[in-house]
Amino acid sequence: MILSRAGVSPVLAVVPDNQDPQLKVSDPDPLFWDRVRRWQGRGWTIGMHGYQHRFLTSCSGILRVNDYSEFAGLPEPDQEHRLRSGLALLERQSVPSTVWIAPAHSFDETTLKVLKRLGFRYISDGYSSLPYSDNLGLTWVPQQLWSFRRRPFGVWTICFHTNSWSEPDLVAFEENVNRYRSSISSFDEVCSLYSARRYSVVDTAWAGGYRLAIEASGPIRNARSIVRSTLLRKRLPARREAAPPTAAV
Repeated sequence: MILSRAGVSPVLAVVPDNQDPQLKVSDPDPLFWDRVRRWQGRGWTIGMHGYQHRFLTSCSGILRVNDYSEFAGLPEPDQEHRLRSGLALLERQSVPSTVWIAPAHSFDETTLKVLKRLGFRYISDGYSSLPYSDNLGLTWVPQQLWSFRRRPFGVWTICFHTNSWSEPDLVAFEENVNRYRSSISSFDEVCSLYSARRYSVVDTAWAGGYRLAIEASGPIRNARSIVRSTLLRKRLPARREAAPPTAAV
């Protein structure tokens, strides 16, 4: 395994009761929870990735990344029921977790309040250059990238959706893991260094600037995607052109 060979301990997002048709990429694996327990036993961080990964509202939540959510905008009792159910399922499988990873990066202040009440300690999400502790005592480890990139300073989390990866994707991933290995830390290491750091006006300014940069590049990225899709449609046979994309966590 690529990560084991490199001695890297990742954060893995686990949906306790997956009910998202787009994430059902195969028949249920009867050994899935055995694998999750082994991952956690190696020191890998298991984060609770929502409850069922079913989007129920059109609220974008605190981060305003997507206009749909499994939690943001729901009444507090509904959110608590879903969060308690997901946590209970993990605990029944002997996979305790205090790390929250929101589907679609979408959650609100109510979500945070309930997470704190249920014993969660960490949020893997958000825009900042460094992790910080909020006014509830939750430690946020920011998640700002979706591919390996060199950055001059800060702590950067890269989100990968691996379900649709091809062999070349795996080769590139291994090359990048080895290339950047000296800069990769574990979730526990990062949290131990920054859990006492409080959110500041510098973080507010940084997050605002980063969000503006992302929004400004959106039209460029979309234009590139349209061009790339057009070229692919011209090159691919009709039966492949009609195939739906695969979503992943």
